[in-house]
Amino acid sequence: MSKGSFMSGVWRWTKRIGLGLLGLFIALVVVGTIWEASVRASAHKTFKPRGQIVDIGGGRHMHIDCRGTGAPTVVLEAGLDTNGTQAWSAVQDKMAAFTRVCSYDRAGIQWSDDKPGAHDGDGVANDLHALLTAAGEKGLYVMVGHSLGGPYIMSFARLYPNDLAGVVFVDASHPDQNRLMAAAGIAAAAKPIPAVYQLLGKLTWSGLPRILLGLAAQQADAPNPMPATARAEADAFAPQSFPAAMAEGKDLNLTLAEAGKLRTLGDRPLVVLVATKQLSAKDVKLAGLTPSQYASMQSIWLKLHDDETSWSTHSRQQLVPDSTHYIQFYRPDIVIAATKEVVEAVRGGPSTKTPAAKAPSKAK
Repeated sequence: MSKGSFMSGVWRWTKRIGLGLLGLFIALVVVGTIWEASVRASAHKTFKPRGQIVDIGGGRHMHIDCRGTGAPTVVLEAGLDTNGTQAWSAVQDKMAAFTRVCSYDRAGIQWSDDKPGAHDGDGVANDLHALLTAAGEKGLYVMVGHSLGGPYIMSFARLYPNDLAGVVFVDASHPDQNRLMAAAGIAAAAKPIPAVYQLLGKLTWSGLPRILLGLAAQQADAPNPMPATARAEADAFAPQSFPAAMAEGKDLNLTLAEAGKLRTLGDRPLVVLVATKQLSAKDVKLAGLTPSQYASMQSIWLKLHDDETSWSTHSRQQLVPDSTHYIQFYRPDIVIAATKEVVEAVRGGPSTKTPAAKAPSKAK
C-alpha cells in the first residue's frame, strides 16, 4: 500500500468517525430538547401558582402569593436561587396566622415574566413596589430577606423609605462582602457567577442544565432541607428560572453597590439571624474553598453581621448554631419568631422596648 493510499484511508475513517460523532451530538441535542420541553409541560400541568399573576405594566406579569390578614404586611424576599416563593414554604403559613404575609417570584423566576436589561437591586425594588401596588397591598411592610434578599431590602428601603416598617435579615448578604472576601484571598466566595454558569443559563432548552443541577444536588453532603412538595416544584421549574438567577448573579456587584448606599434603618425594629453551623469538609471542598479560606470566610461573615446589627437603634442579633445558610428550612421556628417579634414591635406591642443588643460575635 502506498503512502498516499494509506493517508487517504485514514482521512476517510477520520471523516466517518467525525460525522458519526456529529450525528450523535445532534441526536442528543434533539432528544434533550424534546425531553426538556416535555418536562416543562408536565411541570405546568402538575404545579399551579398558589397566588395571583399580576400585571405590573409594560407588558409584564409577576406572581405574588399573599396569605393571612392583619397589619403590618410581611414581605418575604428570597436569596439568589431559583426557588422563588418556595423559598418560604416552611414558614409562610405559620406567619399568616398572626399577620398578612406575601412571597413572590422575582423577574424570570418560576411564574414571573423575565425582563430585559440588568437584574440589579434597584430594579428588584422597583419591580416589587410595582407588584405590591398592582396587587392592592399596602404598606407599612416588615421585610424578611434571606441571603441576597438583604441587599434587595436595603435598595427598597432607600427608594421607598415610607413603605418600610421593620426588617429581619436571614443570614443576609452585606454590601462589602465581596470586597472583603477578595482582600482576604477568598476568590471562590468573592467573584460573581462564573462564565460557565452564564453559558449554561443560555442552554436550558437543551436539558443539559436540568441534568447538571440534579447531579450537583446529589454531590452535597447536607440533604436538601426544603419540604418535599416545595422541593419537587422548585426542581421542576429550576431550569427555566436558571437564566434569571444567573442574570442576578452577573449583576451581583452592582446590587451590592446599590445596597451600600444606605446603611441605616433608623429606629426601625431589626433582627439579624446568623447561621453558624459549620459545613462538612466535603461541602467546603465543593464550594471551592480550602479549610483555612472557609475559616477566614466565617470570621468575615460574623463581622459583617455585627455591622448589619448596628444599622438600627432597635436591633438584636441571634446566632443559629444548628443551621447553615437556609435558616428558614433548618430552623423555621426561629425565622417565624423573629418575624413575629418585629411585627409586634411595629404594632406597638410587647416588643416596642428596644431589645438588649447581643454583644458582637467573637471571630475565631
